[in-house]
Amino acid sequence: MPARFRLTEDNRKWWTLGAMCFALFMIMLDNTVVNVALPSIQRSLHTSLGNLEWTVNAYTLTFGVLLVTGGRMGDIFGRRRMFLAGVVLFAASSAAIGLAPSDSLLIAGRAVQGIGAAFMMPGTLSIISNTFPPSERGRAIGTWAGVSALALALGPVVGGALTQYVSWRAIFFINVPVAVGAVAVTLFATHESRDESIDRTVDIPGIATLSLGLTSLILALVESNSWGWGSARVIGLLALAVVALVAFVLVEAKYSAAPMVQFEFFKSRTFFGANVIAFIISFAMLAMFFLTALYIQNILGYSPLQAGVRFLPTTLMIVLIAPLAGRLVDKIGSRAPMTVGLSLVAVALYLQTRITVSSGYSDLLPAFVLMGVGMALTMAPMSTAAMNAVPAAKAGVASGILSMNRMVGGTFGVALLGTIFQTLSHNRLESNLAGLHLSAAQKSAIADNIGQSSTGASHPSAQIVQAAHDAFIHGFTGSMILSTGVAALGAVLAFTLIKSVKRPKPETVVQPERTAEPVGV
Repeated sequence: MPARFRLTEDNRKWWTLGAMCFALFMIMLDNTVVNVALPSIQRSLHTSLGNLEWTVNAYTLTFGVLLVTGGRMGDIFGRRRMFLAGVVLFAASSAAIGLAPSDSLLIAGRAVQGIGAAFMMPGTLSIISNTFPPSERGRAIGTWAGVSALALALGPVVGGALTQYVSWRAIFFINVPVAVGAVAVTLFATHESRDESIDRTVDIPGIATLSLGLTSLILALVESNSWGWGSARVIGLLALAVVALVAFVLVEAKYSAAPMVQFEFFKSRTFFGANVIAFIISFAMLAMFFLTALYIQNILGYSPLQAGVRFLPTTLMIVLIAPLAGRLVDKIGSRAPMTVGLSLVAVALYLQTRITVSSGYSDLLPAFVLMGVGMALTMAPMSTAAMNAVPAAKAGVASGILSMNRMVGGTFGVALLGTIFQTLSHNRLESNLAGLHLSAAQKSAIADNIGQSSTGASHPSAQIVQAAHDAFIHGFTGSMILSTGVAALGAVLAFTLIKSVKRPKPETVVQPERTAEPVGV
């Protein structure tokens, strides 16, 4: 075996980084690979639209709710141990989903898959943070972020190709060999680490109140468009979320002997700011991708595979620039890259507010490129700032908190902008159809299908198609105005909250529990 491929103390940390990136690739690929397969799943399992939505939502719920718990359990029982448990659970549930004979078993498998991802995701970042010293952490996390973007980029393409040429089941089976590789390299290269400053007590009251609060919040956000923001169920869930989350804060601050979240983390302006930015960037990014995917397929007429390919300018920019952004953080700190990055994201979203019914993909291309550059300059510095703001021993729970805020921000963005889109587009459609001789049922069918490739009319005239497309664009651009404002606010907050800290001085660095020697030349 060539010397550079042999495991030594000089290269152990790079093998560990490779294992974490391998697992992260699997998680992030699964976030996007499923979406393009949903129509095929619906036809294959004869499932309802509501159950099809839960194919996505079951994963979102368990993943989001258990992220902080997963990070904390890693701090208590060992980050490598919990990471490996998550990988195995994710792979086993993926195989079960691939064999699922019914939609109910598919949904159950997706829920278990989310649990595995919740234990894996914090582990990837906390293990990296404990393996690399702060002076090299930006470079490592930049690579981590680049791999994440690569998986997001390949997801629609891989999912479309496997669904079209093999089967939708193949998109789940592909996780198994990836998991085997991640487990092998982790066992081979990664040291165990944990938070030695705490006992092994599991904070059951904290886990229960946080899980109840996040479950209620996420369920309300996910179902808000179908139930209505003013419905008793959504209001009840939001009220329950507030009560449970307030109870969680009280339990953690006053009554828990071994609190899972140490709120003194948030006394750090940088840690607080990084988590706010995590919420904001996911709010703007995922809502944009959600609506733009509908626009590319249903208005511009591209297939799922063709649409996936057309998202590559954004994700490839992240792949190329995120590692460079990580190295830049090691030299100048996180504030400048994050401020510039969020400013570029705001410009990219603003360009999408200028889309008209006569626009084409070429009009989206500059926005896609700027979005990729802006996200690359934001994501890796954001993660590095958060992880450098806490002691290395607390990396697991800090990573879980950061990941949770990203997830909740994305869910909230899709739900809120989806509501704005529906309100604006339906009002515009009603105005556009006012002069046409259509029944109330016909107008309702057209409105219900405004985000789909069909207009809902049996034999739509060019005028109806034009009216529906115009209404879609009106809702789309209106939603992007809000996203633009949110991203611009993020740029201001990044400049205000994130400290401009250069590479830590050796005497002030809190060393990781186990750190490999620098790579030899």
